[in-house]
Amino acid sequence: MSFDRSLLPDPETYYTHQAGLVLQGRGKQRQTRCEFHGGSDSMGINIESGAFLCRAACGAKGGDVLAYHRAAHGLGFVEAAKALGAYLDDGKTYQGSTRPTPIPARDLLAMVAPELTLAAICMSDILNGRLNDDDYERFIVAVGRVIHVAEVANA
Repeated sequence: MSFDRSLLPDPETYYTHQAGLVLQGRGKQRQTRCEFHGGSDSMGINIESGAFLCRAACGAKGGDVLAYHRAAHGLGFVEAAKALGAYLDDGKTYQGSTRPTPIPARDLLAMVAPELTLAAICMSDILNGRLNDDDYERFIVAVGRVIHVAEVANA
């Protein structure tokens, strides 16, 4: 199985027919509604490359129609490429790992070390009654990042 980018649909055709969007404007940059958050005309689409960008709060973005199709339908790369007719059966079977390589524990600790240090300092300040609102907000962000890394590592 292999992906062939040249088989992706023409961006203008994809967005108007398959995605059902009404493209407004002229030239290669067009405007349309954002299906991701319901905005009326906040999404810009490049009809040459297929790139899209929501300029509103949701910030949805991608580089081509494949990225849009993946996001709009919640599909993985292979499933979206197959749905768009750009993934071909070439008679080969994939022999690689189907799971991503895990991040070594040492690298995970290196990623969260600054956040853990900050959390420890903030905890000390809390215990001594010296933590201000800005420090508390930063503490919450640090703890959130540590939790996120832990969840990703355990996935």
